[in-house]
Amino acid sequence: MLLDLISFVAISCAIPLSIALSLISSQQSRDRTGEGSLDFSRLLGRTEQSSPLISYKTPDGDELGFRRYATAREGAPLLLLVHGSGWHGIAFDQLAQRVADAGLANVVVPDLRGHGANPERRGDINYIGQLESDLHALIEQEARDGQSVVMGGHSSGGGLVVRYANGQFGEDLKGAILMSPFLKYNAPTTRPSSGGWAEAMVRRIIGLSMLNTVGITVFNHLPVIDFAFPQEVIDGPLGHTATRAYSYRMNTSFAPRNNYLQDVSKLPPFLLVAGRDDEAFVADLYEPTLSPANPNGRYVLIDGVSHLDVISSDEAFTAVRDYLTGRDG
Repeated sequence: MLLDLISFVAISCAIPLSIALSLISSQQSRDRTGEGSLDFSRLLGRTEQSSPLISYKTPDGDELGFRRYATAREGAPLLLLVHGSGWHGIAFDQLAQRVADAGLANVVVPDLRGHGANPERRGDINYIGQLESDLHALIEQEARDGQSVVMGGHSSGGGLVVRYANGQFGEDLKGAILMSPFLKYNAPTTRPSSGGWAEAMVRRIIGLSMLNTVGITVFNHLPVIDFAFPQEVIDGPLGHTATRAYSYRMNTSFAPRNNYLQDVSKLPPFLLVAGRDDEAFVADLYEPTLSPANPNGRYVLIDGVSHLDVISSDEAFTAVRDYLTGRDG
C-alpha cells in the first residue's frame, strides 16, 4: 500500500515536470538582427554622454555603473531614470542634462545590471528581484537625508518603476514618471510583440513558470525573449552595447507582476508621458487602463512622437518640468 502511494506521488510529480521540461526545450533564442521595428535614429546620434560613468556598490558587493547629473539648487529631489529593454542609460542623456541644468532635480542614470558596455553576464541577473535591490542601493548612496526620491523609466524601465512601487522598497518613492511604460504582454496598451520589437518564447516561459511555482529555479538563466535591433544599430559605434536577449529571471524582474494593476495601485502620484505614434504601445489606452487602479496619475500624450523619440522630445521635458515643479510647490 505504501509503495503504491509512493509510486502514485512520484508519477504525479513526474508528469508535470516532464511537461515543463518539454515546453522549455521546445524553443530556442534566435538572432533577430535586421528585423528592427523601432526607430533608433535619434538615439544613434548620441554616442557620448555629458556625464562620465562612475560606479556604486550593490548589496551583493558588485560594482555597477551610473551617471550623475547634479544641480546646485537647494531642496531639489533625486530623480533616478531607468532605461528600457535592450539599451542603457545613454538614452536619457539629453533629458537628464536638461533637468539638471534647469535645477529641477539631481539626476542619476544607471546602466542596469546585465546591460551597457561590459556587463558581467549580458541580459542576465542572479535572481528575480535583483534589479530592485540594485536600484535601492543606488538610492541609498545618492539620496541625501530628507531628500525626496522620484523614479522615472521608459518602456520596460517604466514597467520596472511600476514593479518597484509595489515591492520591498516601494516606500523609497515619493513620485514616479512613466514614459511609454510596458505594463504586461496582455495589457490593453501593449501591441502584439510590442510592435515587433520583442519576440517572447511563450512555451519556454510557461515551462519555467511551472518550475518556479514549485521552487525549481535552476533553469532561470535560459533566454526567453529576443529583441529586434535594426542592423544599423548593431553595425554602429554602440552596437557592442546592445543587449539582444533576456533570461527568464531578467525578463521577470524587468516588468510589473502578473497582476500589474495591483502594482499600479501602489504608485505614488505619477506622470505618464507617451507619443501617439508609439510603435510598441497604444498611448490612448494608458489612462483608461491605469486610472481605475490608481487615480493619482497625470497623462500627457504627444502628437507625432514615436516610442523612442518620446524620451528626448521637448514636450516630454516640459511635462517633466511641470510635474517636478508642481511637486515642489
